[in-house]
Amino acid sequence: MATLLVFEFPSDGPYGEEAVEAYRELAEHISGEHGLVWKVWTENPATAVAGGVYLFDNADDAARYTAFHSERLAGFGITGIDARSYDVNEGLSAMTRGL
Repeated sequence: MATLLVFEFPSDGPYGEEAVEAYRELAEHISGEHGLVWKVWTENPATAVAGGVYLFDNADDAARYTAFHSERLAGFGITGIDARSYDVNEGLSAMTRGL
């Protein structure tokens, strides 16, 4: 079953094009994560938060990545991490072009 992860955490930036340059290597690393279908990077400078929405093709890889990424963020000194996991209703999602 597909699993959706949502990460959000406090961030003072960088945002936009500066983030593209700053996080290019991280994005390349994330793209190789086992079971990852896609990731959408999120940011809101007005509220000083950033994060991402991830789709994994199975719950085990999503759980593994949640633990790994939470530790990585903590290693960067990021606290206040909100990580949520959801089962995807694949039948309904397919009807609305979600899968």
